[in-house]
Amino acid sequence: MQLLRRLSGRRAARLEAGAFVVDGPVLIADALRAGVAIREAFATDRVDPALIDTLEAAGVRVHEIREEVLARAVDTVSPQGIAAIATRVEVSVAEAVAAAAVGAMAFVLIDVADPGNAGTLLRAAEASGAAAVLFCGTSVDPSNPKCVRASAGALFHLPVASGGDTMAVTEALREAGVRTFATVVRGGTPYHTVDLTGPMAILLGSEAHGLPDDVAAAVDERLTIPLTGRAESLNVAMTGSVLAFEALRQRRSPPKPIGGTPG
Repeated sequence: MQLLRRLSGRRAARLEAGAFVVDGPVLIADALRAGVAIREAFATDRVDPALIDTLEAAGVRVHEIREEVLARAVDTVSPQGIAAIATRVEVSVAEAVAAAAVGAMAFVLIDVADPGNAGTLLRAAEASGAAAVLFCGTSVDPSNPKCVRASAGALFHLPVASGGDTMAVTEALREAGVRTFATVVRGGTPYHTVDLTGPMAILLGSEAHGLPDDVAAAVDERLTIPLTGRAESLNVAMTGSVLAFEALRQRRSPPKPIGGTPG
């Protein structure tokens, strides 16, 4: 239980142990299906016995605990009766860049601090067919429990790398033939007029400051989402989601050549 508590609260503990917390029956079942290695689980008596049987059949030791004990160990306001310790899947920056080079789209999160936003971006990336997600700079740990929950299991199904230097990652992507796009509030090309098919990476900056100037200057093109209401900008998770699904739309229905089809 002490390890569960440390992993729930401290990034350093997750890195040192090479493990993270998966909270709730739905996420744990998804992790098992995705082949994530579950080390052990802690369950109350209200958990479906079928899940316990599945865990034990996979060789996972399941500890029975009281509700109040679980509540003190995890960071969830309303625990769902079960939490598990899983082994971190370590994906290098080079591996994520290689995946982006042969895939449809990648996200690069730069100094994105909020775990809810990061998890939502992971969810949008996986749902739109992204090839990889890279966490750079001071971005939140992708195995943060809140990020894991917000990702709705997407973390288990994507190559996700963390810890890369922002400029080095940007350059590595470009050297691998991946087009790079910066998201800016104003002054960029309207996103729906740009070809977003083929290997490309969308760089998303921090909630408070956006992308650093040197990063925005180093990409192939800057993109802006034109707004018609009073809002000056969109939340970073909304921005990423809009662009991810525009890229998916274009892959499904490529833009027609200007001038129409020759007769």
